[in-house]
Amino acid sequence: MDSDSDSENFQVGSDLSNSIFKTYLEFSSSSSSITTVDLSKIQSFLTSSSSGALSCLICLERIRPSDPTWSCSSLCFALFHLLCIQSWARQSSDLSAARAAARLPITAETAAKQATWNCPKCRSSYSKSEIPRCYLCFCGKLRDPPSDNPWILPHSCGEICNRPLPNNCGHFCLLLCHPGPCPSCPKSVKARCFCGSVEDFRRCGFKNFSCNKLCKKRLDCNKHNCSEICHPGTCPPCRARETYRCRCGKKEEEKDCCDRDYRCENECKKLLNCGKHVCERGCHGGDCGECPLQGNRTCPCGKRIYEGMPCDGVAPVCGATCNKLLNCGFHRCPERCHKGPCVETCRTMVKKACRCGGLKKEVPCYQDLSCERKCLRMRDCGRHACKRRCCDGDCPPCSEVCDKRLRCKNHKCPAPCHRGACAPCPIMVTISCACGETHFEVPCGTEMDHKPPKCRKLCKITPLCRHASTSKPHRCHYGACPPCRAPCEEEYLCGHKCNLRCHGPRTPPNPEFTLKPKKKKSNHQTECTPGTPCPPCPELVWRPCVGEHFGAERMMVCSNTTRFSCDNLCGNLLPCGNHYCTKTCHPLETQPSSSGHQKRSESCEVCNLPCQKVRMPKCSHPCPLPCHPGECPPCKVLMKRSCHCGAMVHAFECIHYNNLSEKDQVAARSCGGPCHRKLPNCKHLCPEICHVDKCPAPDKCSKKVTVRCKCQTLKKEWICQDVQAAYRDTGNDPKDIPKNQFGLGLLPCNSDCNRKIQEVESALQLRKPKVLEKKEPENEKHGPKRRKRRDRIQEGKQVSRYQEFVATMKRLLLFIIIVAALIAVTYYGYKGLLQLSDWMNEVELQRAKRRRSRF
Repeated sequence: MDSDSDSENFQVGSDLSNSIFKTYLEFSSSSSSITTVDLSKIQSFLTSSSSGALSCLICLERIRPSDPTWSCSSLCFALFHLLCIQSWARQSSDLSAARAAARLPITAETAAKQATWNCPKCRSSYSKSEIPRCYLCFCGKLRDPPSDNPWILPHSCGEICNRPLPNNCGHFCLLLCHPGPCPSCPKSVKARCFCGSVEDFRRCGFKNFSCNKLCKKRLDCNKHNCSEICHPGTCPPCRARETYRCRCGKKEEEKDCCDRDYRCENECKKLLNCGKHVCERGCHGGDCGECPLQGNRTCPCGKRIYEGMPCDGVAPVCGATCNKLLNCGFHRCPERCHKGPCVETCRTMVKKACRCGGLKKEVPCYQDLSCERKCLRMRDCGRHACKRRCCDGDCPPCSEVCDKRLRCKNHKCPAPCHRGACAPCPIMVTISCACGETHFEVPCGTEMDHKPPKCRKLCKITPLCRHASTSKPHRCHYGACPPCRAPCEEEYLCGHKCNLRCHGPRTPPNPEFTLKPKKKKSNHQTECTPGTPCPPCPELVWRPCVGEHFGAERMMVCSNTTRFSCDNLCGNLLPCGNHYCTKTCHPLETQPSSSGHQKRSESCEVCNLPCQKVRMPKCSHPCPLPCHPGECPPCKVLMKRSCHCGAMVHAFECIHYNNLSEKDQVAARSCGGPCHRKLPNCKHLCPEICHVDKCPAPDKCSKKVTVRCKCQTLKKEWICQDVQAAYRDTGNDPKDIPKNQFGLGLLPCNSDCNRKIQEVESALQLRKPKVLEKKEPENEKHGPKRRKRRDRIQEGKQVSRYQEFVATMKRLLLFIIIVAALIAVTYYGYKGLLQLSDWMNEVELQRAKRRRSRF
C-alpha cells in the first residue's frame, strides 16, 4: 500500500534530527533544557512524521512526503494540504466579502479586496493576497521541493533556513530548512541586565536577563529610587508614604508618592475679583479667574442684550418666544423666554413610520414608533429567520450556536450559526503508551487511523491467570495486555487435563489508553472466553454405536455419555481397491445362506474418481486411466531435456529416463559433440566433448591467436594460453580485453614499424594538398554508393534520438492534459455541490413558507 511504502521510505528520518540540529547545537552554549524547549516544535513534527501521524486538519487525511503542503507562519505552524488550504481560503474570503458587502456601505469590489481568511487551527488572519499559489519549502526559498530523497526532511529544501530570527536580533536561523518556529538565536553576545548594572555574555535569544539585584533606577518623582528586583520595562509607581497637601491647600493626608498631586472633596469658595461672588469650582491650584457674570449680559433666550449691568443683578426676561432648539434636533421651544432649561421631551405631533415601514402614525416627536410585525428574512446563516419585531432590514447576525457535528465526529461546532462548512476541530489528541514514555499528537478524529506508538520498556502489569509466575515479560503496549498463550493443564474429574489455551482472568485495559475498535466482521472464534471456568472435558474416547457393526466404534467427547447411532462414513473398500465408501455408515444385515456369505441391505457407491496412485518409479505425470485396481501402466509421456552445453534438446520417454541411474542420465543428455560454451578467459569455445559443470582447464586453451604490435605491422601466431599469460604478466586480466583487441600490442615495435609509419605520414602529407584543391560541384549528383557501416549507425542513432524526443514530448503533453482535467473536474464538481446545497436550502425554505401560509 501507499501508506506502508511512505512509512518505509521515511524510516531514515529517525536520524534526520541530528543533521537538522547539528549546526544549531554547535553554536548553542546554553543549558540543554533551554535548547530542548526551543526545538520541541520541530522534534514533535519529526516524531509525527516518522510514525505516520501527520494529518491535515481540513480533510483529516494523512500527509504523505510527496503531497504539496502549506504551513501556517503565525502561531500554530500547522501543516495542511495545498489544495485543501487554497479551497478553505477562497471560501472563507468570499464569505467574509459577502457579509461585509451586506452589512457595510461599501461595494462588492471593495469588500472583495479587503476580505480576509483565517488559519483553520489558530484562527490567525491573512489577507486575500496571501492565499498560497504554489508549493514552497518551509523556509520559502525552493518551489516544489523534492520528495524522493530519504536523507532530506519531507517538504524542505535541505539547505540552511536562513530566516531572520525573532526579536529582530539581526542574526539568521542556522538550522536546515525545518517546520515550526525558528528557535532562539544561539550566538553569544555581550548584554546588560534590565537595570544595566551587570554585563555578561549571553545567548542572543536570551540576552534580556535579570541580575536579581535591586533596580535602583531614579523614579518619576526624581526623589526616590526603584526598590524592585531587576525587572524589564518601566519601573512601577513610587509607593513611598509621606504627608502631602491638596491642590487648594486646605487638607493634608498621608499618601503614596505617586498620588501626591490630588484634589480634596471641598469646594474652593475663595472670593473672586468682583468681591461679590465666590469660586464654585472644586479643589484646584492657581488663581480662580474672573467673575463669569461681569460684562455684557443677555436675557435667558439671548435675544436682548443688557449693557452695564452689575454682576450681582438679575437679568430680566424679554417676553419673546424662547425658540431654542430642543433635544430632538428638529423643533424649537414654543414657550416664552424663561429661566432654566427647556422641556426635555418634544411633544410636537409628527407623522412617523416604523423601522420596517409597515406602520405610519402621528405620535409625539419624542416617542419612537414600532409595530408588532416579525421579520421573516433569513439571517446570514441561511437556517434561521430573523423574528425581530419591526426590523429595518439590517438583520443582526444569528445568535444561536451552530452545534453541527464536526468532521472529527467527537465534538460539535461551538461557533455562532453560519453558512457553509464548519471550521475543523482544532483539538489535538495525544496517543501514548501505557507508561507514557512514547507519545505523539494527532488531530481529533484521526486517532482511529493511526497505529499506536511502540514503547521499548517492559509492561509493569501483573497477569491475573495461574501462569503469572512463569509468563514471559512483554513490552509496554497500547490497550489490554496480550492473552496468555500457555496451556491451561487444569485436571478434570475424569483424569484428563485441559489442553486449551489459558482462559483465566485478564487484566482489563485502561480506558485512557484504549482506542475504540473498528467495526469489522471477525470470523475467528476464540477457544474460550477469558475469565470463565474450563469447558467440559473435550478428550475423545472410543464408544461403540448402537448397531455394533464393523467399524461401529466412534470417537466421542469424554463428557458426552449418551448412546448414539453410528453416523460415520461407511469405510468399506470399493471395488477399485483404492477408495472407501463415503456414504453415511449404513447397516449390513447378516442373513444365513447356503453359501455362508452375508447379504448387504444397501450397496456401496461406485468410484468415479480419477486414478491418484503414485507411479513407480515416481514421476510428475498423472495416470490417464480412471481409478483402477493394481499397478498403473508405464508412463509414455515425452520429456524434453537440453544437453549440458545447450546445443540441442533431447526427448525421452518418462519411464525410460526415470529408470536410468544418475550416471546414465548424464550420459544420455550429452550431445556427443564439442562443447558450445565459451571459455571464461578468452573468446574461444571449449574444446572438450559436451560435459557437465564448468569447463575443465580454462587457462590452457590451445587455440592459435594472431599477436600484433601496437601499430599492427608485425604479427605472429601464439597459443591462446601464452597470450593469457602475457596479459597477466603485464597486470591485465584477459577477461577485460575486447575481442577485436585480443593479442594487440603484445609484440614490441622494431625499426621496420617506425619506417613504415614514416612512409605513411609522408604519403599523407603528399595527398593532403591534392585533396584540398579538389572541390566537387554542389549541383553534381552522384549515384548511390555503398555507405560505410559507421555512417549508417550514426544516422540510425540520430533518427532514434529524434523519435525518442517526440515520444517524450507526447507523454509530457498527455500527462499535463490529464492533470488539468482532474483539477478542473475537482474544482467545478466542488462548486456544483455548493450550488446544489444552496438550491436545496432555498427549496426547503419555500416549503416551510408554504406550510406556514396554510396554517
